[in-house]
Amino acid sequence: QMRDGARLWIDYVNAQGGVNGRRIELKSRDDKYESALAAENTKKLIEEDRVFALFAYVGTPTSAAALPIFSAARVPFVGPFTGAELLRNPFNRYIFNVRASYFDETERIVDHLARTGVKNIAVFHQNDSYGQAGLEGVKRAMTKRGLTISALGTNERNSTDVTAAVKAIGAVKPEAIVMITAYSSAAEFIRQMKKLPDPTLFFNVSFVGSKALAEALGKDGHGVMISQVVPFPWSPMTPLVKEYLGFAKAAKVDVNFSSLEGYISAKVLVEGLRRTGKEPTRERFIAALESISALDFGGFQVSFSPTNHNGSQFVDLSMIGRDGSFVP
Repeated sequence: QMRDGARLWIDYVNAQGGVNGRRIELKSRDDKYESALAAENTKKLIEEDRVFALFAYVGTPTSAAALPIFSAARVPFVGPFTGAELLRNPFNRYIFNVRASYFDETERIVDHLARTGVKNIAVFHQNDSYGQAGLEGVKRAMTKRGLTISALGTNERNSTDVTAAVKAIGAVKPEAIVMITAYSSAAEFIRQMKKLPDPTLFFNVSFVGSKALAEALGKDGHGVMISQVVPFPWSPMTPLVKEYLGFAKAAKVDVNFSSLEGYISAKVLVEGLRRTGKEPTRERFIAALESISALDFGGFQVSFSPTNHNGSQFVDLSMIGRDGSFVP
């Protein structure tokens, strides 16, 4: 979905003659959401494919595996589909984050719950760097409000075995559960928790993959909340979204939050390439991205600087409706 959304803008730009007379070639390698394969792919992209930059990596453990490789090779890493703090702190001049962080997302979720009087909050997270990043964000947001997490449950990456997590979290009868995992394990966990007698509110961070989660849950999805780091993708009132919807319809690309994020990240990438000039080098590209300040893409603003490569703090909440569609 991320790649398909990015291609919408890249294909359009190439059809217009490219950027400064050069066409953009998007190469993709599947890491199957496994760190070792992500590291192997990163080396191949840099050494064999000789890419100019790395773009739109999906996942925290996969991005973490790539980090020392692209840093050593001094290759820009733009628009990863993760909000992990390890790509933000300590500062790395080769990383440009377009989306908000998991700290931003969990702050928004906990703030919403606290404002509505919810205090008994549990966390279900993936047992890896992605899950730990989200868990740390929840802890920070709750400590800020004098609250503590009532129970923890975990699952392994690429696994839907949630039995132990359901038992541990179900025992405290939480009012709400913040979830930092992938859509398949999230769906299984929600289905099993909904079999218990006590009603619970379910909140996910954006990486879960909203459309995939809704499809996996079916009728059990109604009421599940997800934090989002891009505008609502079915709202043509937002100029950026209207443009995206037009391209998506023409290319028959599925409309969802993830493909919109890919589209936005591609627009940032292209803007950086445009500012780089006719003789692009990686160092000039980095300087060009750093020159983007408060640039409004039509309802989504991005800012970078030589000391801050975190482009946005935009976070909103959405809910899965009765028919599997989304409610802003």
